[in-house]
Amino acid sequence: MTAQTFFPRDAASYLRALIVVPFVAAALLVLSPAVARAEAPATYMQRVSNELIAAQRAGSVSAFSTVLRRHMAVSSIGLSALGPHAANLPKSERPAFYNGMISFISKYSAKEAPKYPVASAVVTGQSAETAGGATVDTKITLRSGETHDIRWKLVREGQSFKVRDAQVVGFWMTSFLDNLFQNYISENGNNPRALVMALNR
Repeated sequence: MTAQTFFPRDAASYLRALIVVPFVAAALLVLSPAVARAEAPATYMQRVSNELIAAQRAGSVSAFSTVLRRHMAVSSIGLSALGPHAANLPKSERPAFYNGMISFISKYSAKEAPKYPVASAVVTGQSAETAGGATVDTKITLRSGETHDIRWKLVREGQSFKVRDAQVVGFWMTSFLDNLFQNYISENGNNPRALVMALNR
């Protein structure tokens, strides 16, 4: 199933934000525990932003997939997207769902990325870090000169971070993903397996 057939037209238009700032970062060198503890959220997000640009320029499905697998808070985002239907998807089938979610977003991103080439991404600020993580603000500039302010929500995972959400033009992206996935499930017999099958096609 392609992005165009799965997403309604208005949803596909909104998800251009996934291309301007794909949901999460590209592969980074693994940091030693000492470096990870010392790294501030803003520093982490600047690393992520630099690799996002590289992944977008590569433009391949595998590049975006690596981004998502390495830096996305996959299980948290995935279970949230299932909403009340999460209880109906056995734990043994969740890896297939997560893989499908990553594959779907990666394919969509790789297809649409050339339309919105990013020239630069600069971290402009961060909140104070709490036990739950922090938010980091980034300004994305397209080659056309158009700019977008992005607020990233980072959560602690072990000694480092994962990206839990991104706010674009006032909307948190996971809320949109939640509605999209839950509506699809509701329209297909309230069976989350229908979504899993669609995402893995």
